[in-house]
Amino acid sequence: MRELDQYLPSRSNDLVNGATGKIEIIKPFEESFEVTKRILFQPFVFEKWLIIGFAALLSGHFGGGGFNFPFGNFPPRRAKQNFVFPDWEQWKPWLPIAIAVFGFFMLVLIVLFLWLRARGNFIFTDCIARNRAAIAEPWREYRQEGNSYFLFLSLVVFGSMAVFGLFCLSVLVPLGIFGQGVSISDTMTPLFIILFALLFLAWICFVFFFGVTSYFMVPLMYVRRLRAVEAFRQVATLLLEDPGPFILFCLFGICLLIATAMIAGIATCATCCIAALPYVGTVILLPVYVCLRAFGLRFIRQFGPDYDVWAVVSNPPPVKATEPPPLPS
Repeated sequence: MRELDQYLPSRSNDLVNGATGKIEIIKPFEESFEVTKRILFQPFVFEKWLIIGFAALLSGHFGGGGFNFPFGNFPPRRAKQNFVFPDWEQWKPWLPIAIAVFGFFMLVLIVLFLWLRARGNFIFTDCIARNRAAIAEPWREYRQEGNSYFLFLSLVVFGSMAVFGLFCLSVLVPLGIFGQGVSISDTMTPLFIILFALLFLAWICFVFFFGVTSYFMVPLMYVRRLRAVEAFRQVATLLLEDPGPFILFCLFGICLLIATAMIAGIATCATCCIAALPYVGTVILLPVYVCLRAFGLRFIRQFGPDYDVWAVVSNPPPVKATEPPPLPS
């Protein structure tokens, strides 16, 4: 990995020595191409692609995405028939139970997805930082950090859902949606438009703040081996003290996501929707995902060695000394 780092100059030493410099956007993006080239193409090893692709899948990159293609409209002759079951009244009492089971099943899927994504982020970061194809070793090594990150994500996701649900109830109940209440008049309509506009603005700010903070928590936790709460506090402080570079990073990231969607669409069409399949599409689009993740890692390392995942490789922890074997008598 040191051979890779000599092509990618770092600002870490300057920051340690007290020098200040402008946080750049384009330079880390250019460096991410070098990282991608060294990891995936120098040399090209298909087995390495499969393993790193699985790490990318665990981190949330499922493939090229689904696209709907108009293959024709051939409705059957009985399309307008009534498909209501004749014994619907017998199944009606079971409807609340079915809804509860479905809701519990969806909750389990959300929790499982968050857990795998939290653990997968550390595995994918480790594959890029160490230029290796490994799943089991980083899975065990960063188990505590991954679980702590999972609890943080779960708290944020379910907490935001609860707040949003309470807000909706506080608005809908007085309007009589769930019972007798007042109706919306012409004078109240502008008020509710302003209210929901403010809610949308608050939601955008919430998504930006927690999205950026949680995204850059992983490099800090990877380097410092911190828990999620401490990592969140440090990244949030960094974001609030200097939000400009992070705003530019998000704006540039939106452009990259649009370009990624276009590439994914082209790959899906070129492969007859094979790239839309989970894991298969991840392996096909692996250079894109590695480049995007490397861009984030190269960007955040400009803020100091605490965020430099390559510093872990350049300065591995010291090996514990072992007692020498006893001398033969």
